[in-house]
Amino acid sequence: MTHDDVWRAIEHFATEHGMSCSGLAKCSGLDPTTFNKSKRWSKEGQPRWPSTNSISKILASTGARIQDFTKFIDSAPDVGRE
Repeated sequence: MTHDDVWRAIEHFATEHGMSCSGLAKCSGLDPTTFNKSKRWSKEGQPRWPSTNSISKILASTGARIQDFTKFIDSAPDVGRE
């Protein structure tokens, strides 16, 4: 599981629920910019991972289970993996 896998999973999860990443964040009681692409990396170039609290909130707001989310990580393309 990589940083890109998790962010891609959030994007696919939002789409599956008929929302943008911003819409998913708002629906979950988070700041609408929580999942913006610009927030995925620090100014120093270090990856920023979504918090477990954010993941918990998107699951609760959509009524999904963790397995419903992780299927998108499991189905991430193998491009660039070693």
